[in-house]
Amino acid sequence: MKKILKYLFFISIPVLFVWLMYFLYEKSASKPDVFLVEKAKKQTILKKTVANGKIVPRKEIAIKPVVSGIIRELYVEAGQQVKKGDPLAKIQIVADMLSLSNAEARVKGSEIAVQNAQLTYDRNKPLSDKGVIAASEMQGYDIALKNAKQELDAAQESLLLVRDGISRSSAGNTVVRSTISGMVLDVPIKEGNSVIERNNFNEGTTIATVADMTDLIFQGKVDESEVGKVKLGMPVKLTVGAIENATWDAALEYIAPKGVEENGAIQFEIRAAVSQKEGQTLRSGYSANADIELDRRDSVLAVPESIVEFNKKGDSAFVNVKNGEEWKKTWVKTGLSDGINLEVLSGIDASTELKGAKKEEEEEVKMSVGSE
Repeated sequence: MKKILKYLFFISIPVLFVWLMYFLYEKSASKPDVFLVEKAKKQTILKKTVANGKIVPRKEIAIKPVVSGIIRELYVEAGQQVKKGDPLAKIQIVADMLSLSNAEARVKGSEIAVQNAQLTYDRNKPLSDKGVIAASEMQGYDIALKNAKQELDAAQESLLLVRDGISRSSAGNTVVRSTISGMVLDVPIKEGNSVIERNNFNEGTTIATVADMTDLIFQGKVDESEVGKVKLGMPVKLTVGAIENATWDAALEYIAPKGVEENGAIQFEIRAAVSQKEGQTLRSGYSANADIELDRRDSVLAVPESIVEFNKKGDSAFVNVKNGEEWKKTWVKTGLSDGINLEVLSGIDASTELKGAKKEEEEEVKMSVGSE
């Protein structure tokens, strides 16, 4: 029995060695590559660039008071429509004590001057009637009285303006009114808040922000590598992140002549006029993306750019055309590319069979897409 096992052992070693060599040979033998067959198709090639930005009104005004004081009444709230001249708020004047004291002293001085001019006039009027004094002298007393009364009126007007912010001849500046027609976007103050007037040294407190929401623009930025390709009047397609499955048409109307550095890159501001749709409301400040159409080819012969190969200089391109069981290099003239598909001007037609990706690679791509 031991001899039989010994013989079997010695016989199995060469058999195992032969099988192992055959297995390694089969494993190392390269299989012929199988490629997919592609054909050129009629397509629309659209080359575009994308700009990020937001939707803003073309005319947005911050309404500021011309007097300082405390907000006594607010007449509007955010979202309300107003017309030019409509009241927004009423301000209660907090008078400066020095200015108020000077105005009151001016009134008292003017009253004394009127009393004195009136006494002088009354004393000389009978004498003038009797012809004791000349008419020219009496005329001087009359003018002095009128001037004193006018100065009193001016002093009283000044006191009203300093104390109340109004005068007898007008409503004054205590009522803040809208300077344009539109929608109130924001009212950053409340009743009881103190406000500062606008002047040469202070921009003043904003009472309300009013904008014309019927005239909106897209405001965004384009990288310096793309700004040379965009032109005024180019069509723009807007997508708003807050509104799904909707786009808006716009037209490029402004390209900044000077760039601004942001995060190490030079950006140029652009603006495009938005064509609003009926029934869909755009709000100020919506973030949006603008697809700017740089070039377009409609119904042209195109192939996937991945199957086109270029020479080292990059000025010539070729594809591999099926020739029996082999692939033949064929030079083609290319046109516009959108990054995925490439326009073919000459060299092949729609019936030409072209070398695509390997079948194994295609299956791996499908499996990876399916797992995601």
